[in-house]
Amino acid sequence: MGWMLSSISREAPVLIAGPTASGKSALALELAARDGRIVVNADALQVYGCWRLLTARPSAEEEAQVPHRLYGHVGREETYSVGHWLRDVRAVLGEKIVIVGGAGLYFRALTEGLAEIPAIPADVRQEADALRANDPAAMVAALDPETAAQIDLANGARVQRAWEVLRATGRGIADWQRDTPLPDLPRPKAEALVLKPDVDWLNARIDRRFDMMMAQGALDEARQELPYWEPTRPSARAIGAPELIAHLQGRFGLDEAIAAAKLASRQYAKRQRTWFRSQMGAWTPVELP
Repeated sequence: MGWMLSSISREAPVLIAGPTASGKSALALELAARDGRIVVNADALQVYGCWRLLTARPSAEEEAQVPHRLYGHVGREETYSVGHWLRDVRAVLGEKIVIVGGAGLYFRALTEGLAEIPAIPADVRQEADALRANDPAAMVAALDPETAAQIDLANGARVQRAWEVLRATGRGIADWQRDTPLPDLPRPKAEALVLKPDVDWLNARIDRRFDMMMAQGALDEARQELPYWEPTRPSARAIGAPELIAHLQGRFGLDEAIAAAKLASRQYAKRQRTWFRSQMGAWTPVELP
């Protein structure tokens, strides 16, 4: 995507959103090298130190080329929320930056503000974990109607978060969001780009990239994580991790695990595209290829 560089500001903060495997990290690296920017992560899974290959984090060689922030700095057992990310990213907003990732909620919090919802008590989190594992439909049914109408009910993590907030505070997330403070980086003050790839082109890239991950050692990465594996942790949502762990536990053949991981990646990309289409209409679209 080098052809895009000449049209992108050299001074304003640049935000690059896009579905998995769309090439956004490569574009961010080029911009950072051109302008002396810091590359800042806005991907909810690339924050975890236990995953590099399966989350497509920049390689050590890429990280050595330009400064990178908020990659691999969170432990596998930790919960890392939008609020955590927003507090972390504030430390670099005064720098020359390009923020890149696929977490639409991170970008929305940055450019539209984030409601200051209290921390969820541990006992509520444990109750939520059990309910999500045993009766996810009941978790959806328990949400307040306003919140249920606004979130992706197919996204278990989002549903659980909404349930926890309602259970802990007595107020739905939609109600909390009405008290949202001013944003840290309003969208008009940044160059905000959202990549919109052709679906067939993207799906082929997803499949090729997973094959490359496997060739680079993704199965060994999963094997290293196996002794610590806890499927309810946020870090366990790395695309491909549950499938490769299932293979290592003897529940899937390797070919079956790879096929399932590729399918999960394509489904994740579809959810991302849907979210960007509905929530990022004011961002500058970049059609690919």
